[in-house]
Amino acid sequence: MKPRSKILIIAGSDSSGGAGIQADIKTVTALGSYAMTAITAITAQNTKGVYSVIPIKPDEIKKQITVTCNDIRPDAVKIGMLHSSKVILSVIKSLKKIGTKKIILDPVMVAKGGTKLINDEAIKILKNNLINKTYLITPNIPEAEVLSKTNIKDIDDMKIAAKRLITLGAKNVLIKGGHIDSKYVKDLFLNKDEMIIFKNLKIKTRNTHGTGCTLSSAIATFLSCGKPLKLSCELGIKYVNQSIKINLNYGKGHGPINHLNSVKVDKKFE
Repeated sequence: MKPRSKILIIAGSDSSGGAGIQADIKTVTALGSYAMTAITAITAQNTKGVYSVIPIKPDEIKKQITVTCNDIRPDAVKIGMLHSSKVILSVIKSLKKIGTKKIILDPVMVAKGGTKLINDEAIKILKNNLINKTYLITPNIPEAEVLSKTNIKDIDDMKIAAKRLITLGAKNVLIKGGHIDSKYVKDLFLNKDEMIIFKNLKIKTRNTHGTGCTLSSAIATFLSCGKPLKLSCELGIKYVNQSIKINLNYGKGHGPINHLNSVKVDKKFE
């Protein structure tokens, strides 16, 4: 099968394979597209936690992006963990040269086990300099709270946070509601013109490592293949839910999801 589109992934590595750039590559490939990468950090981690983080120098990250994209132009870009302000600024400069408008930002800040993956200065730069250059931002509840300075306990709080992210310059926002204790997971999509709530029955499992990385990469893939943004979000959520349901149960902590799923993309790349 020939890949339908090309995705550049800018993110950190997960040695256990469940999250980060490994999850991104698996997702893009499973959904029928071609994955390219720029690794921002190397982590030693497993299902129980992150044991070390070795950052890649900003110039090397920039080089990965420019060298790759000068040869193979991406149809969409997915951005994951950016661990410092210098890295964020380097990525911004690189993106200007690429010219791709379909940029999905998953503002990774804290690992599933609770380890902080980004410093305060980097969060400030991300808010002021990167959010307004992306097409969609996909924070989870804790990330949305940090970025919007909003305490989120329910869907109404999610709406307030999403609107604040729009005022920061975000064109489209998808806040993932999985952290709220409820029978259903409500994911909120919002822009200046409309609001949509994607409601799905919560799957009871601890094996959800990498769901955020997977979702943003799935959305980027569908979007790059010509699907409208709202439908790309819906299909991405469906793909993640299917991946969770299989419940691999690998490891002794928060296990990975199963990326060997496919949601059919029947519209040709535009």
